Amino acid sequence: MSAAASLLHLLLGALCGIVVPLFSPRSLVNAMVRPLMLQVVLCATVCGGCQFAAPAQNAEGVKMFQQAYYQGALQRFGQAIASDPHNADGYYNMAATYHQMARQHSQPVDWQQAEAYYGQCLQRNLNHDDCHRGLAVLLTERGRQQDAFRLLEAWATRSPASAAPRIELARLHDEAGNAQVAKERLVEAVQLEPNNARALAALGKVREQLGDASQALANYERSLAVNQFQPQLAARVVSLRSAMTAPATTPAGGTRMVTTPNGKIR
Repeated sequence: MSAAASLLHLLLGALCGIVVPLFSPRSLVNAMVRPLMLQVVLCATVCGGCQFAAPAQNAEGVKMFQQAYYQGALQRFGQAIASDPHNADGYYNMAATYHQMARQHSQPVDWQQAEAYYGQCLQRNLNHDDCHRGLAVLLTERGRQQDAFRLLEAWATRSPASAAPRIELARLHDEAGNAQVAKERLVEAVQLEPNNARALAALGKVREQLGDASQALANYERSLAVNQFQPQLAARVVSLRSAMTAPATTPAGGTRMVTTPNGKIR
């Protein structure tokens, strides 16, 4: 057999798992070349099309996750990763599923798997918003808040024009009791992306916490103008407007008081 025929033999075996006798008679090899070359093309087409299966597999996994069928979801997300190992979404979905399982069952292995898959997600997409958010939440839940801050600060440094890391940093500062710092981060986020509905809503929430009801209402209304599909925020706007327009009351002592949204006198 010639070197070319031997190479063809090895190529076919490697790509498609077809066993061709290495010392076949020339007539047999010649008879096999055309159909085998067709199978090589088919194998390459199938392998190239694997990545197109990943979105459907991820979608199936998400449905299972929503139904709390976590083992089935993990299987589908694993298939998505096998189909497209470079797609960060499959790794994020695996991480989020293990994260949910860890919250429910408190198994150390689930926490470890969640953190590992979040890491693999970020290795493939350093700007994956959901992955940064999920990992920061996990680190905080595990008592590693400083690690969460470092993660998000590094993201903000890498993405100076993005509002997303500043929104997440604001959430973390707010949870730590630093509402003023949270407001500063959200002001930065809105300056970068004036029509970011999430940043506007978060800024309104922090301003309301700080007692600035009028600015909070303005931020809420801008957020709803960008994205009207926020029913809870719409309800909050109605409540806040009602509280702000409540008539002044005069208590028994004769001192005039105004009802404020958060119950504080300013």
